[in-house]
Amino acid sequence: MGIKEGTTITGFILLGFPCSREGQILLFLLFSVVYLLTLMGNGSIICAVYWDQRLHTPMYIFLANFSFLEIWYVTSTVPNMLANFLSDTKVISFSGCFLQFYFFFSLGSTECFFLAIMAFDRYLAICRPLHYPTIMTGHLCTNLVVSCWILGFFWFLIPIIIISQMSFCGSRIIDHFLCDPGPLLALSCTRAPVIELTSSTLSSLLLFIPFLFIMGSYTLVLRAVLRVPSAAGQRKAFSTCGSHLAVVSLFYGSVMVMYVSPTSEYEAGMQKMVTLFYSIVTPLINPVIYSLRNKDMKHAMKKLLGT
Repeated sequence: MGIKEGTTITGFILLGFPCSREGQILLFLLFSVVYLLTLMGNGSIICAVYWDQRLHTPMYIFLANFSFLEIWYVTSTVPNMLANFLSDTKVISFSGCFLQFYFFFSLGSTECFFLAIMAFDRYLAICRPLHYPTIMTGHLCTNLVVSCWILGFFWFLIPIIIISQMSFCGSRIIDHFLCDPGPLLALSCTRAPVIELTSSTLSSLLLFIPFLFIMGSYTLVLRAVLRVPSAAGQRKAFSTCGSHLAVVSLFYGSVMVMYVSPTSEYEAGMQKMVTLFYSIVTPLINPVIYSLRNKDMKHAMKKLLGT
């Protein structure tokens, strides 16, 4: 499996989840079902928003974009993981590895920005209800959506290009199911403290700036909601924010464990489980969270399914 020290390597072996052949087939079936359910759940939200005129509002436009993002987020990892389960060699090409690295991190970055603008939208709707239609115009909504996509895809571009130019030596085994910066940097021929520091700083900024913005928005929302005299009004405000807060908690809770330091000494098994949670489990359950807690979305889903 290994390569002599000093030999430059052109591909990597993604270990994934080592187990017996039968275990690999069971995992293949399990993740195939999870992947299909994720595509169906997020796809149905996009269709519901597209076909129901009442959902043509900024809140649901952001949600439809978020669901579109989730589809591509799981697609950046799961198809390759499924092929890996059935493969004997488990090899991923050098270019395939870095393409996955780029798209996985770019889509993850875009998700952080989308969660922030969705919190901003809820803040405006609840704390500035009279000014909301004049502030959150179609033009601003479009600009925010486009900015999220552009920022997300440029955030890690330079570190990823630099890491892809590095030489990798020795063992080409990555004990993960995707191309992750920690294991990749560990395989480089020479330590690159500047790249490690840059990746760590960009990861920290990406996580903490949107997170603090979200927490600030929801602190103001909570203050405004507690001033609402009627219990029904409070319930309505909490129901529109509760689903978003649940998604934020699931995503940020797991991501923060992992990427503040790309060379963190986490046990490989723990690293895989946490990555699995935020990259595959959360996109699966997000449509359920948004649909169950939202009357308009539930109504649109029933209409879409013809029930």
